[in-house]
Amino acid sequence: MANCCNHANQSIRCTVSQCAYHCQSKDYCSLDSVMIGTHEANPTMCECIDCKSFVKKS
Repeated sequence: MANCCNHANQSIRCTVSQCAYHCQSKDYCSLDSVMIGTHEANPTMCECIDCKSFVKKS
């Protein structure tokens, strides 16, 4: 896995510091793109939406 702080993608803001792709010194994601999805059949609130690119930091 790449060192996330080497590539802060300023187009993707992120505050989930538990993710392996989070740039620790800034609130950005290091991925070039992310997959957004849902865990609900009919999402109606923002809490129903998930970042499917999330990888738990080891």
